[in-house]
Amino acid sequence: MLFNSLTFLVFLSLMTVLYWLLNNKSRYIVLFFASLVFYGFWRWDFVLLMLFSTVIDYLVSLQLENTDKPRSREGLLFISLILNLGLLVVFKYSFFIVDNVNHVLTFFNANGTINPLSLILPLGISFYTFQTVSYTVDVYRRHLKAERNFFLYGTYVTFFPQLVAGPILRATEVIPELISRKSFKLDYLFEGGKRILYGLFLKVVLADNIAPLVNSGFSQSVATFTGLDVMVLAFLFGFQIYFDFAGYSHIAIGCAKLMGITFPENFNFPYMASSFKAFWKRWHISLSSWIRDYLYLPILGVKVSNKDSLSQGGIEVVNNKKTRSPAFALFATWTIMGLWHGANWTFVFWGLYHATFIFIERQIHKVKRIDASRKFRLIGWLIVLPISMLSWIPFRALNLNDTFSMYGKLFNPSGYLHYSLRENLFLIAALLMVGVILAFCTSKIRLPETPFVRLALTSFKVVKYAIMLFLVFVFLRPISQFIYFQF
Repeated sequence: MLFNSLTFLVFLSLMTVLYWLLNNKSRYIVLFFASLVFYGFWRWDFVLLMLFSTVIDYLVSLQLENTDKPRSREGLLFISLILNLGLLVVFKYSFFIVDNVNHVLTFFNANGTINPLSLILPLGISFYTFQTVSYTVDVYRRHLKAERNFFLYGTYVTFFPQLVAGPILRATEVIPELISRKSFKLDYLFEGGKRILYGLFLKVVLADNIAPLVNSGFSQSVATFTGLDVMVLAFLFGFQIYFDFAGYSHIAIGCAKLMGITFPENFNFPYMASSFKAFWKRWHISLSSWIRDYLYLPILGVKVSNKDSLSQGGIEVVNNKKTRSPAFALFATWTIMGLWHGANWTFVFWGLYHATFIFIERQIHKVKRIDASRKFRLIGWLIVLPISMLSWIPFRALNLNDTFSMYGKLFNPSGYLHYSLRENLFLIAALLMVGVILAFCTSKIRLPETPFVRLALTSFKVVKYAIMLFLVFVFLRPISQFIYFQF
């Protein structure tokens, strides 16, 4: 069931009504089974796979709660990680692993090859696996108590708004909201509906209409590209994937808000970041914080000190002598983060690409403290924006050869004197950039609270939402799935 479908809008309306009418115990049960139905619209057999992970971590966490023996607790955590990550590896990476083993065997002229398993990637497995793993790790760390109500815990894992593509939520962010239902307010419906409308606009009006332009451009032979062509294609796909994924996040946040549940924001104008560190505090925020707390810090040799640190970023050094090299932790983390996005060497390269520029930025900050003035922020933005956009080339290119060939075009000075793509692609990319800048600037404006200003703003918003709603209905018919469903 896709967010950008009329079927989902009917499903969501029904679930919102039931949520506010049912009592607590019934709510958890209905939400849990409704979320399974939502997932089952894709394939019912993979519902069992998701339930397996859910039940395993539920039972493991209860055992972690009841034992203080370090060895036993480590063994239980190991069981959870092996089963969850093992399933992820089998379904997502088995073909990639076998394919690369076969390449090695061929290189050494070994007889025979391994036949890869023919498996379908379960929808959203990367996202719900991270949620169940974070829950078990938090119970292991004593950051939270194991939830004994299975339907309440199961709803946290399978909650349909964020099940397929995030945001990646922590149990501390969702379970308390599910337990203490707020009193009904019309504001929840208005706010939730507004966010859903924004999300649908970003997806069906912007992302889905940019997609044919991107597909057409990347379908051409790389040999025909110039530096300008590569740059404009990078920007167009950068906008497509941003509007697509931010649109999904808006819809997920809006769906939860209809029920009075507040999800953390997942995007905050990433293309306006003036540093690479800031970019990853603005893009897919829930993944960035998850990677920091459950991967980067353990690799580095530090740990999150308490449950408040999960959202505030506080850390406590375990042992200074055993703390590993920040550079090693950085590159190892980004290699894994690249692979999380996809079983292809292009994604590994994407991870190393970002790690390299973050590493360079860290070295610069060690030598010179960068002024936070507007001038330096502008310079930083002019550097970070094109580099961030160009990072999307491995995401969209078919293989590393095409990726390197496209990057190679950027270093040919004569390639900036002509182009092979249609002129309107350059104009569209420029207009989209101007639109993002205007949206960012207007979000920072604080107007005085006067009756005239309130009336003018209300009138403007009515017109804006009416136009957005009209455009969404015009473009809603050609349904296409969200890009991040494949991850």
